[in-house]
Amino acid sequence: MDIKEIQNLIKFVAKSGASEVKLEMDDIKITIRTGSESGDITYVSQPAPMQQQMAPAPQAPAPAPVAPAPSEAPAAPAASNDKYVTVKSPIIGTFYRKASPEKPAFVEVGDSIKEGDTLCIIEAMKLFNEIESEVSGTIVKVLIDDSSPVEFDQPLFLVDPS
Repeated sequence: MDIKEIQNLIKFVAKSGASEVKLEMDDIKITIRTGSESGDITYVSQPAPMQQQMAPAPQAPAPAPVAPAPSEAPAAPAASNDKYVTVKSPIIGTFYRKASPEKPAFVEVGDSIKEGDTLCIIEAMKLFNEIESEVSGTIVKVLIDDSSPVEFDQPLFLVDPS
């Protein structure tokens, strides 16, 4: 990972509203923290300790295959459902299907929606952002559980535009 990629990652994290992001690769470990009061961005880049990874050899390979699996799982439904439009999260935060616990969900499977309809709320840094539909159609599937953390560009809903 070169300095340009790290700078782009820092800019992305700052714009997303996340307070901290950790990235670990084979030979590098990066933590990016955004200060909530000062707005400062701090990043730490250090080589991952190779001796610690080799000593517990049976444990190290087990977490590695598990980590890619969640990122592959959301992509599989989108690939098998080519006729559907995938509504993705525009920000990092916490996904909510309802405005408050006692209110009904914004949309349910089978509901007809049109452009501009509120589909959900994503809370990021104490701000509640209404996520509006960019397409008209019918909700086919809700891909995220209520009150779950979501990442940028993570699929949230499948919509049948026909």
